[in-house]
Amino acid sequence: MTPLHSDLHARDKVRDLRASKIREVANAGMARAEVLAFWFGEPDQVTPAFIRRAGVDALNAGDTFYTQNLGLPELRATLAAYVSRLHRPVDDANIAVTNSGMSALMITTQALVGPGDRVVAVTPLWPNLVEIPQVMGATVDCVALQFGPRGWTLDLERLLSRLTPGTRAIYINSPNNPTGWTMSANEQRAVLEHCQRLGIWIIADDAYERLYFEGNTGACAPAFLDLADAGTRLVVTNTFSKSWLMTGWRLGWLVAPPTLVADIAKLIEYNTSCAPGFVQRAGIVAVREGEPTIAQTVARFRASRDFLHEQLRLLPAVVAVAPPGAMYAFFRVRDMADSLDFCKRLVSEAGLGLAPGIAFGPEGEGFIRWCFASDVARLADGIERLRGFLAHQAR
Repeated sequence: MTPLHSDLHARDKVRDLRASKIREVANAGMARAEVLAFWFGEPDQVTPAFIRRAGVDALNAGDTFYTQNLGLPELRATLAAYVSRLHRPVDDANIAVTNSGMSALMITTQALVGPGDRVVAVTPLWPNLVEIPQVMGATVDCVALQFGPRGWTLDLERLLSRLTPGTRAIYINSPNNPTGWTMSANEQRAVLEHCQRLGIWIIADDAYERLYFEGNTGACAPAFLDLADAGTRLVVTNTFSKSWLMTGWRLGWLVAPPTLVADIAKLIEYNTSCAPGFVQRAGIVAVREGEPTIAQTVARFRASRDFLHEQLRLLPAVVAVAPPGAMYAFFRVRDMADSLDFCKRLVSEAGLGLAPGIAFGPEGEGFIRWCFASDVARLADGIERLRGFLAHQAR
């Protein structure tokens, strides 16, 4: 007997979400051992031994029970001290621990954005950040960066003109995935002042703040937290994944006004209840003892960035500018009209896995993303495969 209502699909807002085009490329090559994969935003090294050991020790001690919604008090205090050292003084009450940086972004959006709201996003951008407001029924107005001889730049006046009265929030990821663009302190100050006049929330994704190549080792990218005070409508999300090489641990945090954190606790309860205790124990050790790891990672990624861009510039079909932050080369390929098809053929014909620019919105079409968080020798192999593929295409 056929039910009267036989539609077994998700609601329309969910069905309309775009599927990951990075996954579409990866699915075509993940089963092939000979493919050199640089499509995901993930370092090629395992989590350092001292962090893994802390997690194992916590498990062996029986740390397998529920924890507080907002995170272990010790981890919240450790993160508050870390943020205070890098930026401005914050208290434990400003910190919420989440199951990944992605969870921090989703829960922040659930807290602040609802059906019919209008939000603004600076793009090209990691697709999750454009899609999650739409899960909540919001509309997203994208303001595109511009690519030129100096790399990716922001038309500040254009952005401010789109931040109109009634706008609920703006999403900014800096250093940016995929472009590596990094917002200057002056640009941040202008956006902050404008948003505070109009009552617009700033949601800053600072996942790559320590992967910043301008200045001395250990430097941090310019951040809204450097400029804002306790009364600012600002939420900053972060993750353990990049700085401490902990992608698989799924641990993140956010910094927000204490009044918002109290409601964030409810949303954490209704989403995941809490982050695992043994993972948080590893996080405590990572923050307290991990500065040498971050310094080594930044130095390694800087060398990889410099090598890759030097090689990319030798390819006549490629236009590339080294980014100031993050861990991606986002470069143009001349006369490439379909980056998804290009990347699929690159996998099948050259055994090289890169991410298509279209995955990051229409502003990214014509570009390719290459994650350079990898060994230089492996990058060199990839360059040779790209060089051979482009030479074959030119015949």
